[in-house]
Amino acid sequence: MADGPRTGELTGEASGGAPDVLARARLGPLRLRNRVIKAATFEGATPDALVTQELIDYHLRPAEGGVGMTTVAYCAVAPEGRTERRQLWMRPDALPGLRRLTEAVHGTGAAVSAQLGHAGPVADGRSNGMASLAPMAGFNALSMRRNRAATAEDIDRVVKAHAEAALLAAEAGFDAVEIHLGHNYLASAFLSPRLNRRTDAFGGSLRARASVALGITRAVRDALGDRLAITAKLNMKDGAPGGLTVDDSLQVARWLEEDGSVDALELTAGSSLLNPMYLFRGGAPVAEFAANFPLPQRLAIRAVGRGVFRTYPYRPLYLLESARQFRAALGLPLILLGGVTDREGMDRAMAEGFEFVAMARALLREPDLLQRIGRDAATRSQCIHCNRCMPTIYTGTRCPLIGGEGGYGGEGEAR
Repeated sequence: MADGPRTGELTGEASGGAPDVLARARLGPLRLRNRVIKAATFEGATPDALVTQELIDYHLRPAEGGVGMTTVAYCAVAPEGRTERRQLWMRPDALPGLRRLTEAVHGTGAAVSAQLGHAGPVADGRSNGMASLAPMAGFNALSMRRNRAATAEDIDRVVKAHAEAALLAAEAGFDAVEIHLGHNYLASAFLSPRLNRRTDAFGGSLRARASVALGITRAVRDALGDRLAITAKLNMKDGAPGGLTVDDSLQVARWLEEDGSVDALELTAGSSLLNPMYLFRGGAPVAEFAANFPLPQRLAIRAVGRGVFRTYPYRPLYLLESARQFRAALGLPLILLGGVTDREGMDRAMAEGFEFVAMARALLREPDLLQRIGRDAATRSQCIHCNRCMPTIYTGTRCPLIGGEGGYGGEGEAR
């Protein structure tokens, strides 16, 4: 599906000169049938850290429903970089299943992207049997163990692992890769002045803190060239005191643009460590999360959950205000995420200069939503933003309001 130069060229216009969100478009060397991307959402469908039919079916649903591209979530680049041991990680053993997945998605006319990343301090070291890497050593409340401070050798290995994973994705038939630079995963944790207080070449100044993220994206570009589209999911802000700010993130985005290592940025926010609900506006399903754990942990989650899972009111396009600052400062194609659920919001994103939109929860509720919007622009999503889909990561990610079972009981985060 990839063809043409890495230009970010767009095709098709709606009334008023803005791009038509349902028209064909280019993303780097990739030609997409429309500008709607299924955002990466943890699937909970890889019990042996390998592709299953459940994972394939998960991505077939939005692909058959009309999205331009679907994103396979959390393809870890190293075994200790998994959120937990049953998360998919990129290795030769995974190749046959990945090929089945990409072939199935291509059969619908959609493209498919692999989200590559290293969970860093978000990894469960107890589950993986390996210490979690972080900018600084310290206690990890997710695993109830200590993180290990990443050495220069660790960082070099992780950077190379991203390039190797990208090559494996190309061999598996993916059309694009998305590099995870958000949510205080490893690269994002290095960007955070709160989490990164190092005094070596990887800490201190913003440029030094950004060296991990910039090194990863450059390594992936050098490995792939223009074979696949390359995007990055970048935090605009961490949503936590002392975390990454919009101003600093804007500078990182400028460096990425100057380097030419990515074809587009998907703009996100929030910290899986410090403020997990900052990305998810709407309900905070503490009781549902607690129900997935044994009694002692369940009681603890219920006791502290409201402090950890803070509630933020939902509104359409809720990340737009921050994203506008990136649109004003950059020429790089941008993907708007957050509260995109209907044609009105999509058209507004196009009118404000965003080249693509990403959807997640609305497609869990209605995988065919985009097809129905294409038939009737007045269609409204049935998603009520209750976020009860988030705790289903333990039993197979889905909208619980429409039922369905599956999955293996993994850990991770939803989008």
